Amino acid sequence: MSDRIELFSRSWAALRAAVAETADEDFALPSGCAGWLVRDLVCHLVIDAQDVLITLVTPAATEPTVDAVTYWNLVEPPTGDDPLDALIPRLAAAYGEPGLLKFHLDDVGSAAGRAAGLADPAARVGTRDQVLTVGDYLSAYVLEWALHHLDLVAYRPSAAQPAAETLAAARDSLEKIAGTSFPASFSDEDVLLVGTGRRAASEEEKAALGGLAARLPFVVG
Repeated sequence: MSDRIELFSRSWAALRAAVAETADEDFALPSGCAGWLVRDLVCHLVIDAQDVLITLVTPAATEPTVDAVTYWNLVEPPTGDDPLDALIPRLAAAYGEPGLLKFHLDDVGSAAGRAAGLADPAARVGTRDQVLTVGDYLSAYVLEWALHHLDLVAYRPSAAQPAAETLAAARDSLEKIAGTSFPASFSDEDVLLVGTGRRAASEEEKAALGGLAARLPFVVG
């Protein structure tokens, strides 16, 4: 298994474990995703897992058109008007019991993790009208897992946080996507939170950011 797939697997397993350890009553708390409760975020993760499974069994014969960095685009901050974004809270509420959401994520998420571990990193797959290698595709998702792990525990500081290696890899990805570097004084977590607009920069951070502050947030999609 390549290092990139191993990091995907570890970051994904850690995120699923954090969901499994979330108390049922905490599913009604806000998440770090604006407008979404924890239950909405977990429902989104179920869809993410389905996307991983679908992509891994969608082979492509043509040359790659994107890699782990160019797979992502910088987009406008979500407004809630996107049909899928609006669907997520309704779908999450339809589960009723948090246990059902946990079960579904564990079921589909475990399958996605196994499929990733069995995949050939050099194989080409198609998704979003793009072609990329399995290694690049799974590497791109480490950023997704890091951000959503931070979202999951945003209002629960005692909950398990993402691993340092996951945060470091996600920071590297975000800086490459944005084409810039954040000050060395920023922790990896702060780069991800401030850089994507999940947290407002403090006055001290704004001073350290300089002209970069006016470019924030970097929303990836």
